[in-house]
Amino acid sequence: MLELAARAAELGIVAEYDDARGVRRFVPDETLRKLLDAFGQSQASDMAPLLWRRGRIQALDLPFTEPHDWTLTSAGQEVARGEAQRRLTVPDDVPIGTYAIAFTPRGAGAQPVLTHLLVAPEQAYQLDDVGVDRVWALAVQLYGVRSRRNWGHGDFTDLLNLVRMCPDLGAAGIGLNPLHALFDDRPEQASPYAPNSRLFLNPLYVDLEAIPEFPGIAEAGLAAEIERLRGTDQVDYTGVAAAKTKALRLAYERFCRSRKRDRKAAFKAFQADQGEALARFAAFEVLRRRFQNVWWEWPPEWRRPTDKQLKALRKQAAAEIGYYEFVQWIADEQLGRCQEEARRLRLPVGLYIDLAVGVEPGGADAWSAQESIIGKVEVGAPPDLLNTAGQAWGLAAFNPRALERAGFAPFAELLHAAMRHAGAIRLDHVLGLNRLYLIPFGAKPHEGAYVRYPLQQLLGIAAIESVRDRCLVIGEDLGTVPDELRVVLADWGIWSYLVMLFERRADGSFKHPHEYRKNALATFSTHDLPTF
Repeated sequence: MLELAARAAELGIVAEYDDARGVRRFVPDETLRKLLDAFGQSQASDMAPLLWRRGRIQALDLPFTEPHDWTLTSAGQEVARGEAQRRLTVPDDVPIGTYAIAFTPRGAGAQPVLTHLLVAPEQAYQLDDVGVDRVWALAVQLYGVRSRRNWGHGDFTDLLNLVRMCPDLGAAGIGLNPLHALFDDRPEQASPYAPNSRLFLNPLYVDLEAIPEFPGIAEAGLAAEIERLRGTDQVDYTGVAAAKTKALRLAYERFCRSRKRDRKAAFKAFQADQGEALARFAAFEVLRRRFQNVWWEWPPEWRRPTDKQLKALRKQAAAEIGYYEFVQWIADEQLGRCQEEARRLRLPVGLYIDLAVGVEPGGADAWSAQESIIGKVEVGAPPDLLNTAGQAWGLAAFNPRALERAGFAPFAELLHAAMRHAGAIRLDHVLGLNRLYLIPFGAKPHEGAYVRYPLQQLLGIAAIESVRDRCLVIGEDLGTVPDELRVVLADWGIWSYLVMLFERRADGSFKHPHEYRKNALATFSTHDLPTF
């Protein structure tokens, strides 16, 4: 047991914890074995990534007693160099960002020690001075927006029209549910908190009539169906998905035949910008339709394909892969237009977008990034006073040790994907940056274990991406979040998340808003609570 617990501790897996009643809980050996198996070949880095926080850190302690020469590089290009012994000072002219750093001891044949250096701002981006103490935004579940022109499911043109209403209403922006890509061939699996991919968008939000290549409702033969979809009391996800898929296919076919160079050039630019992530997402969409079942039951060569195999698939199924990339290009263009309009109207926030805490284990992100997402486990919560059996959320999470080895690039990529068309984002279950409760597949919720995450480095990445994209970060810090974590989040400029129903004094009366914490988003309710 001691050896097993020690091996788990090396990876940040905690073998015991105090539950909601203060009772010490010991994680079963079988859980530790399954989690170690799920982590695979993950090992703690020889040297953990270094965090340099401007305005807060004077020098970084190093595990070297002898002099070392160091070299800082980005994308293979040297940024800075120097020498260090015991302590490292980062030059003031090094921009914020993530760098590779090599420490080479002096002497013939000496091998360098490699790690990453995060150069972070003192805080995440804060709202520019807007001349008032408080601003407010409309909270919108975009899929439920009704309009005379949409197809029974809210879309990005509805969002654009809402953005244009904000100045007259005095609103600072629009708060949205997650817009993540789901499984468009399983449309009734509609929860945006169990995404196929957090890097890409749900095509049901596309406004087909805003696509230049769409031939029109009448020519598509969809007039009667769209009229029916507009008249339903609730969203008919299956009907909407069928209509939009048919229309998107028609638009793509016309795009492929088109000779408009500007449109073709814009599509190629999007493919280049999204790179390998988009190529893998599109390949996954093709493969999951080909093999039907979950990806870890696919033929062995496709469970973890090589770049060579994916190139061969692109040649074999070029049109089909191109279709899924085309859909994402259209969705990205339409969402981007909404935030561009918000900036043109000088809205203080613009789009405020929600970021789910994890991904569907059988989805594109989990398949595409197996080296950075833990397989065969799900995120959840141990038993507490409200959920005495515990909770299993069916979501996969990042591997903290893999994140460290990659210089946190997968986390930075995720944040940028959310921030690229947003003025603010909400991190669901922000406690997950500090620790997550993970449950092996097949185990009951009370048989899970906590896994520690490198909080300071993850907040450093959040601050870097936030400043780069000028995007406010709000952490959903509800529930059993330690007060000391809220202090750390506030110190990094991560805003708090307040629910008015819970903001009460000791006698049960409601607090006045002037008593709320500063730098916080206040909301009447949340998606986890009953409707009012």
